[in-house]
Amino acid sequence: MLKKLVVHYKSEYVAVIFDPKGKTFRHNLYNDYKINRQKMPSELSQQIEPLFEIIKALGFPLIVKDGYEADDVIATLAKKAEAEGFTVLVSTGDKDLAQIVNNHITLVNTMTGCLLNPARVVEKFGVPPEKIVDYLCLAGDNVDNIPHIPKIGPKTAIKWLNEYGSLENIQNQAKTIKGKVGESLRAHLHKLPLIRKLVTVISDVSLETTPIELKLQPKKNKKLIELFTKYEFRSWLSETITEVTTKFSTTSNTISTTNYINIFEEKIFKTWKIKLRDAKEFALNIKTTTKSNIKTSSIIGIAFAIQPNEAAYIPIGHDYIDVPTQLEKGWVLQQLRPIIGDSKKKIIGQNLKYISHILMEKGVTVKAKMYDIQLESYILNNSNNQYDLNTLALHYLGYSTKTIDVSLKNTSNTIFSDKVAYNATKDVDLTLQLHHVLVPLIKKEKHLKKIFFSIETPLLPILMHMEVHGVLIDTQVLYTQNDKLRQGIDQLKHKSYKTLGKTCNINSLKQLRNILYNELRLPILKKTSKGQPSTENNILKKLALYHSFPKIILEYRKLNKLTSTYIDHLLKQINPLTGRIHTSYNQTVTLTGRLSSSNPNLQNIPIHTKEGRKIRNAFIAPQGSCIVAADYSQMELRIIAHMSKDPNLIIAFKKELDIHNMTASEIFGVSLTQVTAEQRHLAKSINFGLLYGMSSLGLKRQLDIKHGFAKKYINTYFKHYSTVYEYRQEIRNIAFSQGYVKTLFGRRIYFPNINTANPQHRRATERIAINATIQGTASDIIKIAMIKINDWLKNHNIVNSYLTMQVHDELVFEVSKKDLVYIVPKIKQIMEAIVSLAVPLVVNIKVGNNWGETH
Repeated sequence: MLKKLVVHYKSEYVAVIFDPKGKTFRHNLYNDYKINRQKMPSELSQQIEPLFEIIKALGFPLIVKDGYEADDVIATLAKKAEAEGFTVLVSTGDKDLAQIVNNHITLVNTMTGCLLNPARVVEKFGVPPEKIVDYLCLAGDNVDNIPHIPKIGPKTAIKWLNEYGSLENIQNQAKTIKGKVGESLRAHLHKLPLIRKLVTVISDVSLETTPIELKLQPKKNKKLIELFTKYEFRSWLSETITEVTTKFSTTSNTISTTNYINIFEEKIFKTWKIKLRDAKEFALNIKTTTKSNIKTSSIIGIAFAIQPNEAAYIPIGHDYIDVPTQLEKGWVLQQLRPIIGDSKKKIIGQNLKYISHILMEKGVTVKAKMYDIQLESYILNNSNNQYDLNTLALHYLGYSTKTIDVSLKNTSNTIFSDKVAYNATKDVDLTLQLHHVLVPLIKKEKHLKKIFFSIETPLLPILMHMEVHGVLIDTQVLYTQNDKLRQGIDQLKHKSYKTLGKTCNINSLKQLRNILYNELRLPILKKTSKGQPSTENNILKKLALYHSFPKIILEYRKLNKLTSTYIDHLLKQINPLTGRIHTSYNQTVTLTGRLSSSNPNLQNIPIHTKEGRKIRNAFIAPQGSCIVAADYSQMELRIIAHMSKDPNLIIAFKKELDIHNMTASEIFGVSLTQVTAEQRHLAKSINFGLLYGMSSLGLKRQLDIKHGFAKKYINTYFKHYSTVYEYRQEIRNIAFSQGYVKTLFGRRIYFPNINTANPQHRRATERIAINATIQGTASDIIKIAMIKINDWLKNHNIVNSYLTMQVHDELVFEVSKKDLVYIVPKIKQIMEAIVSLAVPLVVNIKVGNNWGETH
């Protein structure tokens, strides 16, 4: 609305006025003033301060005057501005301000945009602006609970004012007014002085500013981007970034490019080589022909920056007409190898893991300490989800980094050197500048400093080596499993045809819906957002109680997913040169700090079904080695026992009791020896469900039980584990007040939309926040374990044993058979000693020829 006003009614003098908190002078005059108004919802009141921040960042002067309503401040400013020769426009939806309208002061309706000048006031209210106060005195104002004269409404008020001229004349002639309205007027004349004071807007409020001082200020785009990112106003964020980018690109460069050079001569290269050799740190960027395949990608240039606004680019693979003679690629890489491989140096970059992989493919190993600006930004605020150079530079440096549109190859298969060189030097320069801004911000916070320097940064090269090493795959196991699954799929298809008495395409939702609900006439339990009967798996499970066909579909879907989503995908991802899968581990994707895996995702390989577990049999160790899987036992439950200090949980873990049996015993009121398998399963769902902030409704859906039972189970659970409930509430309150929660190690997990007005979104965010401290702490522990085990293997010169996978609370190793007796106990010892909790950390280790044998 504000932005629209500025566009439509251009003015350099603007003010935004809000009502103050608490009571005003009108409440002192009349205790019941506005008493009938509902209290502002907490969801809305929590948005006031963020709204004020945004208004100020947009450049609008903001005024809130204690003891006076916004109308009084508006009237005061309007009258003062009029006296100084201004024409005034007031944007409001309040009818009270019609009393200040004149030839120089006009109202514009906030919602409709309609203007209200003196003529329009008469048209709308039946009286001119100067009689609005008299009109309100007679007609009353139910919205503000202002006393009124019974039996007198707007029509009577207009009639009398037009007949008698003013309220004063009406009072003087009160005795002559006949009928019930006359009696009512005379009986309530004593109220009129109070009513007049309540409905009259004050135009002489003492203000610290004058209209001439209320100039629209330039927008603070950096602050706006920060606020729009924090509160997830995506369209406004995009609009602001576009505006700033356009401004920068059409006016002047945001960085000095005077000291950017392209190096074609050996002499200049050697000068820069000396600079790099003597520098303690430098930023590094490379340009390649493609980013999609590391194995086939070719380096076409390397960029460096040692200090801000100075960068060099070495083209070593450019190919276009009249290209200058370039330095030979092999020679350049050989010259740089000792510098990049110097463990005493620091290399700063963006997506350094990718850069390291490319260089390693070309025979250059990065041994310097790696500082990735994406990781630095993630540590400072992991809710941004945008760690690209453009966003980071705009946010932290106020720079637009809109890249010149570069297509590495044109139709003639040539590469444009100047554009590539410019982008490379600019990017590496800004990378260095961002590092100089981000790291000091991290160092300001003791715990963030530890997370970054002791956990995330040393983990980066470990993940890189895990990706390079990969995990060995027995393709024959996958092909055999795939054949069996496809046989099962075909059998299920024929079974479905036999059940229906006809053939059909069970992959077609349209046909499936017709069969279920029209031909079989099964009950419609749920509809989609488009009003169609649902064919979701959870609905099919319920429909299977009525007919065998839905059960066949469920089994078909399960087997089909195993082949298409897992086996087929895994087979495509195997590197033909190594026989291994080389996944990518991502440090900046999840909210809680957990690692994620992609291309392929190794963290979602099925484990809960017999057929799914067989896929893990394909993950094997090379000859002479074994697979070792080290898994933290009930890690998150142990963490919540520690963080909540719940005595019953602590006792259970210290006595090594079956925590799910114990919960089942309490909830169902039976002894530990009487707990059934079904009761233990329910208790396990409750333990982990409540850990993730699940509500009674969520538990009802998960266990497919009545809502009353779900409520009863939860109440019984928290009665026994009362401190867990108190801890959950404490975390919830911290998230609301701070906008973030912390892990045991101090990692911050931000929730910018925790105070959203949408109750459904707010409750969902609450549930995530409650679990975030637990999951985030578990993530920190597993990462520290990876670092300590890696250090131990390196320090003891163990070369034939490797960490190959990280899957949530589990670490998977290839261990030489001759070292098993030595290494396995050490892994367990290191992992269990990562942190001292109120309950012991327990690690279960299993050894097998393949991953499946360890479960």
